[in-house]
Amino acid sequence: MSSQNNDKTADVVVHGDADSFKQEIVARRHRLLADEPESAGGGDAGPDPYDYLLASLGVCTSMTVGLHARRKNLPLQTIKVSLWHSRIYAKDCEECETKEGMLDRIDVEVELSGPLTEEQHAKLMEIAGKCPVHRTLTSEINIRLRAAEKSQPK
Repeated sequence: MSSQNNDKTADVVVHGDADSFKQEIVARRHRLLADEPESAGGGDAGPDPYDYLLASLGVCTSMTVGLHARRKNLPLQTIKVSLWHSRIYAKDCEECETKEGMLDRIDVEVELSGPLTEEQHAKLMEIAGKCPVHRTLTSEINIRLRAAEKSQPK
């Protein structure tokens, strides 16, 4: 197995114990919490994993639209991105290639405010679908899972 990332500090580290769903997330100098809601047996100490997935897509969408508007000097004032995750039957999805079983669906609603022309608004909506996280989620993803090497006791 490749040790490509073994000598590099991880981008994100998640710590937890087996007593609960509660997890501590360390991303650079930031500390976050994740948990499951009480209805799923958690303590609701933080967002659940899908909340973080939606937040990642929403933040990236908003940042990408804002960056484009700044670069093009467009009169965009605010961006609001609302997201929902659901599971749907593949047969109910006309635009999907998969036609059997269940699929994950993410609905994204983008609200832009400011004195934008229809053309500017349409361009920003097109840009919203091109943020890096959107592209990652809609591309082939290769996730390599491996056990951590145990450190030797001193």
